[in-house]
Amino acid sequence: MKSTLSKLLPHLLALLVLFILAALYASPNLQGKVLGMHDIQQAQAGAQELNEFYKATGRWALWTNSMFSGMPAYMVAGDYPYTFVGKTVAVTLLIIPETIRIVFLMMLGMYVLLTTMGVRRWLAVLGAVAFAFGSYNMIFIKAGHVSKMYALAYMPGILAGVMLALRGRYWIGGAVTALFLCLELAANHLQITYYFGLALVPYILMEAVVQIKEGRLKNLITAGIVLAVSAAIGIGSYGGRLLVTLDYTKETTRGKTELTLAKPTQPGQAAPTAEATTAPQNGLDRSYAFEYSYGVGETLTLLIPRVYGGATVEPLTDGSDTYKLLVQRGLDPTQAKQIVENGMYTYWGDLPINGGPAYAGAVLIFLAVLGMFIVQHRIKWWVLGATILMLFIAWGKNFAAFGDFMFDHFPLYNKFRAVTMTLSIIQFLLALLAVLAIEVLLTRKPSFAEIKTGLIASFALTGGLALLLWLVGPSILELRKPNESTMLGQMFGDPAFGPDILRALIEDRGSILRADALRTLIFIVLAAGLVWLYVTNKVKEMVLVVALIALTYFDLFFIDKRYFNNDDFTTKRQAQERIAPSPVDEQILQDKSLSYRVMDNRSNFMSDATASYFHKSLGGYHAAKLKRYSELMEYALPKNFMGVINMLNAKYVIQRDPQSNQDVAQQNPEALGNAWFVQNYRLVPDANAEMTALQTLNPKQTALIDQRYAGDLKGLTTIQYDSTNTIQLVAYQPDQLKYQSKAKSEQLAVFSEIFYKGNTDWKSYIDGKEVPHIRVNYLLRGLRIPAGTHTIEFKFDPPVWKTGMTIDLVSNIALILLIVAGVVIDSRRK
Repeated sequence: MKSTLSKLLPHLLALLVLFILAALYASPNLQGKVLGMHDIQQAQAGAQELNEFYKATGRWALWTNSMFSGMPAYMVAGDYPYTFVGKTVAVTLLIIPETIRIVFLMMLGMYVLLTTMGVRRWLAVLGAVAFAFGSYNMIFIKAGHVSKMYALAYMPGILAGVMLALRGRYWIGGAVTALFLCLELAANHLQITYYFGLALVPYILMEAVVQIKEGRLKNLITAGIVLAVSAAIGIGSYGGRLLVTLDYTKETTRGKTELTLAKPTQPGQAAPTAEATTAPQNGLDRSYAFEYSYGVGETLTLLIPRVYGGATVEPLTDGSDTYKLLVQRGLDPTQAKQIVENGMYTYWGDLPINGGPAYAGAVLIFLAVLGMFIVQHRIKWWVLGATILMLFIAWGKNFAAFGDFMFDHFPLYNKFRAVTMTLSIIQFLLALLAVLAIEVLLTRKPSFAEIKTGLIASFALTGGLALLLWLVGPSILELRKPNESTMLGQMFGDPAFGPDILRALIEDRGSILRADALRTLIFIVLAAGLVWLYVTNKVKEMVLVVALIALTYFDLFFIDKRYFNNDDFTTKRQAQERIAPSPVDEQILQDKSLSYRVMDNRSNFMSDATASYFHKSLGGYHAAKLKRYSELMEYALPKNFMGVINMLNAKYVIQRDPQSNQDVAQQNPEALGNAWFVQNYRLVPDANAEMTALQTLNPKQTALIDQRYAGDLKGLTTIQYDSTNTIQLVAYQPDQLKYQSKAKSEQLAVFSEIFYKGNTDWKSYIDGKEVPHIRVNYLLRGLRIPAGTHTIEFKFDPPVWKTGMTIDLVSNIALILLIVAGVVIDSRRK
């Protein structure tokens, strides 16, 4: 026991240092303050109906009507009851405030990897700091991309497990791989997992080739089997979530569409009603997937943060050219100062919106480049190749030859967007190589003469580039966006002023660029100087390592604080007040009807879930919307606004009154309710015809039905419509709906509910007997109702959920057994 404690104590001390560094950065977290993160607030709003239902019933509903008129609840919130391992880790970590927890976990994951590789623990601390504090990671945290950060945090652990297994420590390697893969999937950010997998596969292939050449085929086969089984257990531990996600994806904007109509070319323009123009698409729209592509030249931000201007808008000072121009134009100096300090458009890169640059760190880049010269191990070639691959992905449309090929041919590639997130994986790769470079120095203890070439070359490549951009950067870079002069003229209300303000902004962008280039140069000089002092025996090993930790931390710390600082924290009360009901919300909530929907037009309702916190909303906020719903809003809503919102039962429309500039809730008397009987129906041959007809449809009278459902309508050639027939919702649960109908003859009812995997997941019943329902009006449910009085029910009971829960249970038991076996057997081995 004493021996074990003595071994653990140095690591615990190192982890304490990491925790302190995380707490220093996010110190308001220790005061009980939280981040008012946009994405988290949106997620809370979308999950509110489910949370309230759980509190009332003790059951998590599997469907929610709070967003996009209805979607599977397991894509929003809920519980996977048999994910024991992931839950245990999550509950244990709750003792740490969330922002500190995320940063600490990222450092912990890197520390685990580096110590597994045999790196000295204080060098592991250096690598952990270099990885976690990359500026893009901090920007993601500020934005509320929490699942993305957890996925990044667990990546290094997966690599650690793979390395252990390939080295012959099969049991512990398999256990570590399975555990961290379980946690990776628990983070629920498949895009990061996918990109990391693309980076990891070449490493495994490289090691396989080496082991075959060295005659270690038996070890390779054994490790391969262990890793395959471990991966199956790790994936299966969250198999339920994966299974339902893959099943759901087919129905979303990432799945295949039946439409081939040309898209509207501008907001408010309806789709053409004539010929089809493209083949049906499987996956995201290409332009949407590559909308956030990093510029090729913008890659320089990894070394010099504001070489492309920084964030979209950054504050300037009263010494800026923009301020001087505004004063020259007659603006009051105080007002001019306020304008520039509030922020000007400093960013001139390719991203439509930019929260800040992807700055890897001057010290980190220098050490990583040094590693390419002095690290002899083959891993450096994997790091180089994987870094290039991640860059190619991040460039997206700006390297179309690669991006388009991957989008068209590589499995699952076209399911993801915002390819720039691979820049965080580059941060990880560079941190790994940088630490290995210092490990070489400490292990081999080379003289200056032995590393002179590498040291000088590294300094010349990184410091030389910084020096060049400091001296002539504004002369060799464009510092402007296309048509920016026109945009600025419109912004200031004077087209003639556009060129003048652009010239001033270009001068300020040049000043920003030069200031950060000089800053980078200084940090590189300091880092190179430390290495030189060590190899010339002027400083000791510990001095070098501690100095590099401090230099790396402060290099990244002060850049990070430009974009994510203490001002971004708020009290818990203030965070709650941000989602308090507004007067119009309270007005609508006076309506105690069982179910109706709200359209919130105060912003883009298709990317804002605020209304979902209080109401069943036509809009919402989610990365994977149902494809048919998105298509309805894109093609039909602009042309037939009232028809669409009426059939979706939008009883209230919230919008800003232009006269009073106040929010108002307008009641829509034409909303068709939860269900209604139509007077007739029309069969259409395909999705194109159905969408075209929707643009002029009166949904109160007519139902559009795809020809594929014609067999379900046999015997119902004409409908004997009678206005005294009734159908109404009498009981509501998110995933169970009950109606009462009364009709003198057989009728066709349309329900203002989303048709989703009808008769498989959503099932319909009349008087307790299961009957088939059909899709009408492109995405609603339709059902033949016999004459007389009847009870109609819809229940959401997806078979894939039950299968997934079984996989979760078996895999989590297997994972626990594997972890126990791995620890016991590896301990005995030692």
